[in-house]
Amino acid sequence: MNEEQFSAMLAIIVPPIIEQITKNSNVNDDKAISHFYRSKLYQELSDEKSKLWHYSPMTLYTLYQDELLTGSYDYPEEA
Repeated sequence: MNEEQFSAMLAIIVPPIIEQITKNSNVNDDKAISHFYRSKLYQELSDEKSKLWHYSPMTLYTLYQDELLTGSYDYPEEA
């Protein structure tokens, strides 16, 4: 996947995650975006080699919540 394709993929994946953060965390869009972009999860997600983009936005949101609560997260097993 080239960089342009990967950027387009992130543009599809990230908005539903932000929507879940705002919906469930009582923060506005700007804060949700800021918090998510500073997360370890986003740092890994933004690296195409991590392959985190294979996971659904809801799974990624769950990983983000795990990171907030525990400081880390475990990659889910693929079915």
